[in-house]
Amino acid sequence: MRQRYPSVVLVFACLSLAACKSQDQAKAATVAAPAKVTAQVVQLQPWSDVIEALGTARANESTILTAKITETVRRVNFSDGQAVQAGDVLVELTSSQQAAQLKDAQAMAKDADRQYQRQQDLVKQGTVSKALFDTAQASRDSNSAKVDAIRAQLSDRVITAPFSGVLGLRRVSPGTLVTPGTEITTLDDVDLIKLDFSVPETLLGALQTGQEVQATTAAWPERTWQGKISSIDSRVDSASRSVLVRAEILNPERVLRPGMLLSVKVFRAPRDVLVLPEIALVQVGTDAYVFRIKPDDSVEQVRIVPGARRRGEIEVREGLQAGDRIVLDGTVKLRSGARVAVEQRVAATTAPASN
Repeated sequence: MRQRYPSVVLVFACLSLAACKSQDQAKAATVAAPAKVTAQVVQLQPWSDVIEALGTARANESTILTAKITETVRRVNFSDGQAVQAGDVLVELTSSQQAAQLKDAQAMAKDADRQYQRQQDLVKQGTVSKALFDTAQASRDSNSAKVDAIRAQLSDRVITAPFSGVLGLRRVSPGTLVTPGTEITTLDDVDLIKLDFSVPETLLGALQTGQEVQATTAAWPERTWQGKISSIDSRVDSASRSVLVRAEILNPERVLRPGMLLSVKVFRAPRDVLVLPEIALVQVGTDAYVFRIKPDDSVEQVRIVPGARRRGEIEVREGLQAGDRIVLDGTVKLRSGARVAVEQRVAATTAPASN
C-alpha cells in the first residue's frame, strides 16, 4: 500500500501541471490579443468661434404720436395695426375757429398787398413819400406773417405720420379731449430691426462692424434671421464691464417686433485648427488625454490642451499634430503600450465654419 501512494501523487501532480500550463497559455493568448478599436486621422479643419448673447429687438424708427395742443378729436383716419406712409393724415382735431381766422387773415393780407403795390407805383412817380411806402410794406409783411401763424396753428391740429411704418393700438376716438403729451398711438418702422445686445469687454477685440450675426427667438424656434453688426458703443459699462453692440436685421415680413428677446450668435473669422470628436477624449481630473496609435499599432496616452467646443467636437490647441491617428471608440479598455486592431477607420470630415 505504501508503494502505491507515490504513483498517485505523481499522477495528480502531472494533471495539475497540465492544467496550470493550459491556464497560462489561455491568459497569454488573452493578453496578446489586440484590442479592437475605431480610429480617426486628425486633420486641420476650418473653425469659427462664436460669441453668444441675448439681445432686445428695437424698431429702426419708433415714436409715440401725441398732440401739441389741447383740443378735441374731430376725425380718426386709421385703424389698429395699419401700415402707413410718411405724411398720411392720422388724426384731425377741431379747427373751425382757426379756419375762420385764416380766411380773415388772408383777406387782410390780400388787401395789404394791394396797398403795397399801389404805393410802390406812386413812389416811383414821386407822388407819395417814401415813409408811406414803408408803412404799406410793413403792413403787407405783418399780415402775411399772421397768415403763416394761423396756418401753423391749423397744422398742429392735423397729426400726420412722420415716417412710414406700422401703427400700434388706437388710444383716442372722435370727441376725445387731448392735451399735449396725450398718447394717440405708436408708430414703428420694423422693416429693419435694430438688435441691441451686451458683450463682455474681454471680447471687445473680437468685434467689428460688418461681422455676421445670427438671431433666433422662442416665438419661432424653427426660423433664423441673419444680420450684421452696424455699430459698437463708444463706452464700456463700468458696472457690468460689458459693451453694447447693435446689429441690423432685415425684417421684410414684419415678424420680429420691438421689445422681443432674441438669442444672438456673432461669428468670428474662420481659422484652421485640429479637431477631435469629443468621444475620443479621456478626462482624468482636470487633464484631458487621447490614445494615439503608433506605427507598430500600439497606443500611447497623450495629454492634450482642449479649446473651444461645438456639436460633439473639440478644438485641440496642443498635444497632437495633423496626421496623427487617435482612438475614437474603445478607450476604456486601453492602457499605454497596449496593441490595438483598428476595426474601422473614420474619415476626418470637414466641419462647417460656424458652430
